[in-house]
Amino acid sequence: MKNMFEQVYAIVARIPSGRVTTYGQIARMLGNPRLSRAVGYALHVSPDGLPCHRVVDRNGKLADSFFHDGINEQRLLLEEEGVAFTEEGRVALESCMWYGDSDK
Repeated sequence: MKNMFEQVYAIVARIPSGRVTTYGQIARMLGNPRLSRAVGYALHVSPDGLPCHRVVDRNGKLADSFFHDGINEQRLLLEEEGVAFTEEGRVALESCMWYGDSDK
């Protein structure tokens, strides 16, 4: 069985372009909704090439600590994929949330 970080990375690798998911949704997919902080830590130390920019908090807020330029870089990457944002600068989750492979 894969360790938890490997399981997180496998889930994040499947998030389609133009879609996002939350730390909590990944934790639920792992079978323990209380692991959202551990998911965040796993992504903080994730290998290069993983589309971590597609993971946001439960309210669609971007990560201050995302890569070198934080929120600005994460938003740019998501906008390039066509992800919609609210006037408050959060991801419009209702239009681009990914719940897993059973979700289109």
